[in-house]
Amino acid sequence: MLDCAIIGGGPAGLTAGLYTTRGGLKNVTLFETGMPGGQITQSSEIENYPGFFEHDKTGMDFMDTWQKQCFHFGLKHEMKKVESVAKTGEHFTITLEGGETVEAMTVIVCTGSTPKRAGIKGEEEYFGKGVSTCATCDGFFYKDKPVTVLGGGDTALEEAFYLSNICSDVYVVHRRDEFRAAPPTLDRVKRKENIHLITNSVIDEVLGNAMGVTGVNIKKNDGTMTHMDNTGLFVFVGNNVNNSVLKDENGDFICEMNEWGQVIVDLSMRTSVEGLFAAGDIRIEAPKQVVSAAGDGSIAALQVISYIQEQQ
Repeated sequence: MLDCAIIGGGPAGLTAGLYTTRGGLKNVTLFETGMPGGQITQSSEIENYPGFFEHDKTGMDFMDTWQKQCFHFGLKHEMKKVESVAKTGEHFTITLEGGETVEAMTVIVCTGSTPKRAGIKGEEEYFGKGVSTCATCDGFFYKDKPVTVLGGGDTALEEAFYLSNICSDVYVVHRRDEFRAAPPTLDRVKRKENIHLITNSVIDEVLGNAMGVTGVNIKKNDGTMTHMDNTGLFVFVGNNVNNSVLKDENGDFICEMNEWGQVIVDLSMRTSVEGLFAAGDIRIEAPKQVVSAAGDGSIAALQVISYIQEQQ
């Protein structure tokens, strides 16, 4: 019987592992199919994590020390895929790929979310080299330079507004003539002089060289093509919440979720199921930042320790 099973090895999961093991729990296992680290390992540079300011260090370098620190304090790592989590009596049963099961007193789910890709030619080639899905993470790299934003929802326009305070010009490309964003968000964007709305258009191709993105080709709905020199492309076409482990055999969620499939938690990262916690990008209103996910992981871990102490 595990004291705690942690599902997902990004910043939230690793921090939860550090706090639970260092806090005295002897039997904690982190389940992650690959090496822990999460989405941040794909970043070529980290500038907004407090205390980490080394320009020659990548996201992979950044997370490498997290793994070593967690494993030093006794966190175990199982490179196995978790299929589902179920509450059985007072404990949890974690079903792994292949049918193997593991019992745990508590579970912290940190499986995160995955930004959707637009499927544009050149998007994958230049991802992390000018193509991004996070303005807060990467906007500063384009200070006083022009960038393009793809999307028409609240997130796209909110991120465009954020970028407009950093970049020289922000070109928002949307395939329809009307935006899905809330009217106040759209009004605020329209009032910003350096935000330019390009409607009834899609991005046909991302162009670049060894240094990264150099521009985009924009295709209007009537078929006409325009080339725009640009230094960065920010894609905001939605997120896939990685919540499948929280579904039962009937496909129903075992805890309360919102309409977008995010886990509803309180300020202590507690879900509607006693002993089950969620941290990081899988939870409601997640800022989708490494420092925030790490904070979530520490909170969930401290609650797990208190919960187990109360059971004894």
